[in-house]
Amino acid sequence: MAPPPSGADWTGFYAGGQLGYANVSTPAFGADADGLTYGVHAGYLYDFGTLVVGGEVEYDRADDISEPASGIALDSVTRLKLRAGYDAGAWQPYAVIGAARAETSGALVTDDDGAFAGLGLDYALSDRMRVGAEVLQHQFKDYGGSGTDIDATTLNARVSFQF
Repeated sequence: MAPPPSGADWTGFYAGGQLGYANVSTPAFGADADGLTYGVHAGYLYDFGTLVVGGEVEYDRADDISEPASGIALDSVTRLKLRAGYDAGAWQPYAVIGAARAETSGALVTDDDGAFAGLGLDYALSDRMRVGAEVLQHQFKDYGGSGTDIDATTLNARVSFQF
């Protein structure tokens, strides 16, 4: 009887880029905006066998995401992430939580901190290259002291290189 396949070794530093889509809403104005996002990420993972944990920093630019009703435009989001995943061989499903800093322009020129949580899935194409997808839900309460809450959902396709 053959032994079961062992998991991939996810331990190490990695960096890459992402291309995605964001939907931003300000419930107080009842308005939504959406558009393209793109950016870079870097992090470190440690594989404990079936549990994979790590941290990541990510930066996304937004491409013309503005709400007509509020006049608020999203320019960028920087995230500091904690990840916990399951080593399923070449696949790694994971959960992520962290802090985010959004920068806006237009009617509200400021930046502010918020929180996010989400899910992702990575696939190891080789020992050094992986592809994946990630969906995150963000919440920025009383953004910039304006009394306005901003919520955002992002979906990213990612490519990472382990070194």
